[in-house]
This record gives sequence, C-alpha cells and structure tokens, in this order.
Amino acid sequence: MKTIEDKISIKDLQEMAEKMFGNLVKAVIDIEKEAMVVDAELYSDEEAVLIENGSKQKDLWGINIYPNLPKADQIEFDSMINLRPKQNNRSRSVDDPKIREIILKICDKLIKQ
Repeated sequence: MKTIEDKISIKDLQEMAEKMFGNLVKAVIDIEKEAMVVDAELYSDEEAVLIENGSKQKDLWGINIYPNLPKADQIEFDSMINLRPKQNNRSRSVDDPKIREIILKICDKLIKQ
C-alpha cells in the first residue's frame, strides 16, 4: 500500500496493476485532503490507513484505476465502501456528479501521465 499526497506516475500504477490484479489498481480517495491510498487487495485496508491518518469516512470514496487505458477511461467509480444510504449513495458507484468531478480532479492532480 502506498499513500499518495503529491504525485504517482502512470508507470508505477501499471506496475502495481500487473502485480496485483493485472489491469487495475484499487484506490481510496480522500476528497477533503486530496490524497489517496493505492495498491491494496481491499478498499477497506486503504480506507483504514486514511482514517488512521485523520481522514473522515464521509470523505473517502473507492475507485478503480485502469492505468493502461486512455486517460478518459482510467477511472471507474466502483467499490463496496461507496454504499452509503446516509449520504444518499445507494450503489457501489459514486452517485453524486459533484463528488465524481472532485475525484476526477484529484486523480488528475495526483496521477502523472
């Protein structure tokens, strides 16, 4: 697992994907702190690292990063940690378009193409 607060290269993500799942890297994004944790088998492990470092669960969202795809297709909003009826998120996706936009901006900032 690796916490990203500055930048990570697409090449590093490609290597992580090959070692773990083949074509994707699981990540949890803190939309408040604009940080993410990558490269774990479970989103819950990544979420725990961020919470241990002061993140609030309401700000954490799980995504998949497909580093071998074109930039526009690299991010998939799909994780069990996204199921949050209290926050009106009733699916594994990120239902709120504003939160999706924030996540994409953070990924753009943190992933060096």
